[in-house]
Amino acid sequence: MKEVHEVLEEVKDEESFLAFVKVLIADRVPHEGKPTDEACFTEGWANNTIADFLESAVAWAEVSNFGLRQRGELADNKWKQFAVFLYCGKIYE
Repeated sequence: MKEVHEVLEEVKDEESFLAFVKVLIADRVPHEGKPTDEACFTEGWANNTIADFLESAVAWAEVSNFGLRQRGELADNKWKQFAVFLYCGKIYE
């Protein structure tokens, strides 16, 4: 099975976006209910509640102009832009 970041790079349309979301879900499920480490991570997940997940995704979007400061090509691929938004909910602190 591909890693989340690999599937993220393949997002180009509705179908590939939904495939990404399914992989993100599958990546999250094994971490549910596990304790956090000293940095408050649950393995690769920086945000362990839905509120923290969404707050971090929004913080990333605000700081990065919804990713356009980091990856200008996202302007032409809104499906991938939103997938990156969700991915950043996982990793952004």
